[in-house]
Amino acid sequence: MSDLSTFQQYNKLAEQLIEKVSKDDLAECARLLAMNIAHYQSKYGELPLEDTLAMLGVAKPNKEQVELITNAMEIFVGVLGSVVSGVDQAKH
Repeated sequence: MSDLSTFQQYNKLAEQLIEKVSKDDLAECARLLAMNIAHYQSKYGELPLEDTLAMLGVAKPNKEQVELITNAMEIFVGVLGSVVSGVDQAKH
């Protein structure tokens, strides 16, 4: 179970990575995340973004929302870290 402090740790790590990465790396991260969303949608259908967007303005998220945003930040940090370290690049 996630708590807000775990989210805050991932968020801090994400901010540190964002400060150090190039615009190209950040763009590559966005492309990879978009590809994952497209893959999910092709298998399971359209994502209901209205609920997700509405959650962005919530001052005090509930337990389910905290878990969702924590998981999202974990995924973001993982993908961005992979891009920066070159994990997604083909080996020659």
